Amino acid sequence: MARMAGRRTLFAAPVLLVVTFGVFAIAALSPFDPVKAYAGTAGLTASQDQLDQLRANLGVDQPLVARWWEWLTSALTGDLGTSAVMRQSVADVIGERAGWSALLAAAAFALAVLLGTALGVLAARRRGGWLDRAVTSLAYTLEAAPAFWMGLLAIWFFSVRLGVLPSGGLTDAGSDVVTFGQVASHLALPALVLGTSQLPWFYLYVRQGVADALEEDPVRGARARGLAERTVLLGHALRSGMLPMLTLVGSRVPELITGALLVETVFSWPGIAAATVQAATSVDFPLLAALTVLATAAVLAGNLLSDLLYGLADPRVGFDG
Repeated sequence: MARMAGRRTLFAAPVLLVVTFGVFAIAALSPFDPVKAYAGTAGLTASQDQLDQLRANLGVDQPLVARWWEWLTSALTGDLGTSAVMRQSVADVIGERAGWSALLAAAAFALAVLLGTALGVLAARRRGGWLDRAVTSLAYTLEAAPAFWMGLLAIWFFSVRLGVLPSGGLTDAGSDVVTFGQVASHLALPALVLGTSQLPWFYLYVRQGVADALEEDPVRGARARGLAERTVLLGHALRSGMLPMLTLVGSRVPELITGALLVETVFSWPGIAAATVQAATSVDFPLLAALTVLATAAVLAGNLLSDLLYGLADPRVGFDG
């Protein structure tokens, strides 16, 4: 396990280098002018000399490779630079927002895994039954539903129609104190929407895996020995059927990140979505690079986690990858 983690970490280093350089290259080709975005309305009346001086102060007058190398060498020492659009250090921008994004993603991921597993087991137990047909049809429908559309629908139903949950934000309007109760109530809708958007894949994988496991000889043998159906289902079929689902842990991380950005925007959740959008539209090189590295590292970590979980669940696989 340690050797696998070490190899993956060494492999991640050149990947992150290429990704960060790609961010600077794409940003350099962007039609957006970072100087005008930084100056705002003042840039409309500023002279060309003033804009050129501001361009030099921001460092965007340097060649692409020079900007990337300067950011990289500073980042390796712990200095991620200063965000021009946010007017604060990149580390502070990420530190203030990454925790809330992680909370939303973790809550949604837990909901998708737990509910998807439970529904998948129940559907596999009675394949072709009414529950299987109903939930499977709903799962295929949810696969095609955009996360932002589901968010708007949830706001209309739970906030506008029923009035049982807040429509957005982190705390109640006018509240200056962040409390657990307020955070929990405001987290409920975005976590429900994001978790529901990820649920179909976990449900379908578990359903198929458990259904196939129920037809295998070891499970039939367990039933022939007179073991209780609950023991056969949870102790034998579920463990074997969960193996394909473990591969989803890594593959769903990019979709989870993308979905989280959309959901955060719809629900005005104080995560990194707003910072990502502003960094992209303002061509904020240091913030763009840091956020991209963070997202890429999360994807690589998710892939490693899925491989480790698969190896732990099935010793026959091992950790040679």
